[in-house]
Amino acid sequence: MLFNSVIFIFAFFPLTVITYFILLRKQWVDVAHWFLIGASFVVYGWVNPYYSVILLSSIIFNYLIAKAITTNYKHCSRNILILGICVNVSGLIVFKYYNFLINNINPIFNIQLPLLHLGLGLGISFITFMQIAYIVQVYQGIITDFNFKEYALFASFFPKLINGPIAYYEETIPQFTSPTSLKPNYDNMAKGSYIFFIGLFKKLVVADTLALVANSGFDASTTLTVIEAWLTSLAYTFQIYFDFSGYIDMAIGIALFFNILLPINFNSPYKAMNIRDFWKRWHITLTRFLTTYIYIPLGGNRNGEASTLRNIIITFVISGFWHGAGWTFVFWGFL
Repeated sequence: MLFNSVIFIFAFFPLTVITYFILLRKQWVDVAHWFLIGASFVVYGWVNPYYSVILLSSIIFNYLIAKAITTNYKHCSRNILILGICVNVSGLIVFKYYNFLINNINPIFNIQLPLLHLGLGLGISFITFMQIAYIVQVYQGIITDFNFKEYALFASFFPKLINGPIAYYEETIPQFTSPTSLKPNYDNMAKGSYIFFIGLFKKLVVADTLALVANSGFDASTTLTVIEAWLTSLAYTFQIYFDFSGYIDMAIGIALFFNILLPINFNSPYKAMNIRDFWKRWHITLTRFLTTYIYIPLGGNRNGEASTLRNIIITFVISGFWHGAGWTFVFWGFL
């Protein structure tokens, strides 16, 4: 269910908020949280219930991995963590990148490996990274106190589920259990409405209008003049930004209705003065994840210029590939 759909804005969302706070008012906190988990599964599986099965399977698997790390199998917790990361990454590869890889392998080796038609689970890239961060933080001892309900609430919370931002467990769950979050906060709702409608404007007015220009240019790519080609390129560039940042704004606004503050994800990246500044402003939570869980473990900038350059290239190529299954995304990340 998309945040800009009529059924979401005028039916599902207001009914969910009202029901959630009615349950909290009756001091049925656990019931309210389970209700919100159920509502999140409805959002995720609205187009195809199969997506909800994927999400539930992922939540159960990663919760079991976390419990195994902290309870009966501490002597092999590192191996359990590696297993958890490998399974999460393998799932991402199968659902998002398998067909891309096969389409490149088949012509190279002159073979005909079959393609899979599994359907791409919505937001699977975001879900995978949030799950990996969770089990790593459990392994590191950052997360020590958790149960299945709180983990399911964190992993499925629908505002951040499909397009992010990539939030961490320890910055999300305490907000749900804070006494100030257990009753409606009309100031938060006002702020949330303002941010939501800014995001909606970005998506429906700016991004969708730019999409018409970009698509028209791509359809006539062989006959474009130099100026028209540049206009098409710029239209597509800003379409992607306003579409993505608009959806993030809507997510942040929706979360505020539940008294949950999600991390900021964009800070006017096209005002950046250089590439480094751009990446500090673009998809901030993804950069945070890649820095913490890829760049620094690779060695960061601790082993000389050559190693630092290698680590930067690896990190940003992964970033580009994460954005989409195509060589253009890899090249964009490399740049």
